Amino acid sequence: MKRMIVLLTMGFLFSSFTLNAGIDEVASALKTGNVAQLVKYFDNTVDIIMLDKSNSYSKSQAELVLKDFFSSNPVKSFELLHKGENAGSQYGIGNLITRNGNFRTTVYMKQKGAQQFLQEIRFENN
Repeated sequence: MKRMIVLLTMGFLFSSFTLNAGIDEVASALKTGNVAQLVKYFDNTVDIIMLDKSNSYSKSQAELVLKDFFSSNPVKSFELLHKGENAGSQYGIGNLITRNGNFRTTVYMKQKGAQQFLQEIRFENN
């Protein structure tokens, strides 16, 4: 019985670590504007919401849109202000500071199998 409790506890701790790893890795990529790191977490389609562009994009299209965004807005820093989880989905809210302004940035991720996938990223002027 003790062995079963230990295994269940270890499984819970591992799954909690796995869930938080996705949003933390995305936040790390946002700190430097590293689109190549973000692409690793893209789902088949990604919703990108900005003032001038808002659409659902394929992985390759989303990569180009974000590369364009970060080349126009070189990143100075990103601070993750809040993160949460609901039924296997994760979200994070932070402040992206660029040379051309600050953006409240919201990221939504969804659990599929053992991995979190980026579903939506939203940039709003601060």
